[in-house]
Amino acid sequence: MRIQLIEKDPALLEALTEACQHAGADVLTDIPADERRLALWQPQCDLVIAGQHPAFADLTTLNRTVWPIPLAALLPTSRPQNVLQAARSGVVDVCDREADAAHLAEWIGQLCAEYQTSQANAGQNDYFRSEACSRMRTLEDTIARVARTDSAVLIVGETGTGKELAARQVHRISMRGEKPIVTVNCAAIPETLIESELFGYEKGAFTGATANRLGLIEAADGGTLFLDEIGELPLAAQARLLRFMQEGEIRRIGSVTSKRVDVRLICATHRNLAELAARSEFREDLFYRIDVLRLDIPALRERDGDIVAMANWFIDKQAAKLGVPAKPLSEDSRDALAAHRWPGNVRELQNVIERSLVMSQGAELHITLSGSASSQTSRQSPNDPPAEVGSMEDAGGELSLEDYFQRFVLQHQDAMNETELAQKLGISRKCLWERRQRFGIPRQKQKSA
Repeated sequence: MRIQLIEKDPALLEALTEACQHAGADVLTDIPADERRLALWQPQCDLVIAGQHPAFADLTTLNRTVWPIPLAALLPTSRPQNVLQAARSGVVDVCDREADAAHLAEWIGQLCAEYQTSQANAGQNDYFRSEACSRMRTLEDTIARVARTDSAVLIVGETGTGKELAARQVHRISMRGEKPIVTVNCAAIPETLIESELFGYEKGAFTGATANRLGLIEAADGGTLFLDEIGELPLAAQARLLRFMQEGEIRRIGSVTSKRVDVRLICATHRNLAELAARSEFREDLFYRIDVLRLDIPALRERDGDIVAMANWFIDKQAAKLGVPAKPLSEDSRDALAAHRWPGNVRELQNVIERSLVMSQGAELHITLSGSASSQTSRQSPNDPPAEVGSMEDAGGELSLEDYFQRFVLQHQDAMNETELAQKLGISRKCLWERRQRFGIPRQKQKSA
């Protein structure tokens, strides 16, 4: 745990430092001296403890500067009105600055214990927190900055890197965190339904509209709307989305009146929207509207030191979920994980760990990647076309379920639309799209005559 101390009294600062170190925390005491840098300062820590310092006029200003990092305060006295004022400023806890060293040490120890408990709970239910990868630490700091605003966010990254997790983290620590976040997978909704899903409709607007329907944008009023795979959004829906972003209003299909909504928009894509805009496959004006703040999620193979650590995290999490004992990775498995290219990124790693926990025997967890479809993909360049399915059958004798899926889609996608393909395979349209992304089979859009 890292604690940033802000205090002008050298004696008190020394006492606080000793108390933090005794609690096992790393201590930071430097703050920018220049006013311009101070205005942009974001402490690289887990908790800020502030007493009195000429650089900050009051706790409200300081809390706005360090947010979303929690702030604890040392008050001149512990009178109720001072505590109440500090609470209104956003601090998480207070202590009398005149207290003796033993009381300060006990207070800081309690703060550290509460932080460790919250981190343990977050580790069980939230997401993997990177300690080794500098790119991920930078991303976490950027997410904290982005969450402090209401500007549109564009999250880019390969399939399976955790773009939705990043969006949910932005929402969770933002001022809208208590309001809903509505997630829409633009690739999983049929083109004929996307506008009615987003904007809603009035009774009688079209055949089958037997009642008023609330749109997903309206459902997110006061909160956040997350549009996943925005690059798959039809051009007609893009035009209406652009108007919503410009005017802050929506109009249900069949309605003659508009309604103002307060929604923060977060979009995500694995495609290059600038290239799509250059080919007139994505509205250029919408691209510039959503590309205000950008989060670039690195691929798993680019996250130095994270692969094995994340695998161990998934082992504990998936073992508890499956009701099986957690096993340590064998040495060969650790080497295989580090050497793999991970075309499916974090989602692929999670599935590999889950499969291995079920199938592996013995005291250690043995992971085999060579026979999986993902490892075949890893030997291809990202720009190479999918392998011919005929060669898969020759190599393996029998087709696995993954191979059968690829063969069926490649053979029938020109004659069937997405709905028909999904029905023949016995899966949903969303599942079909996700498997296309996993196996590198691009979606074929039928061009109108």
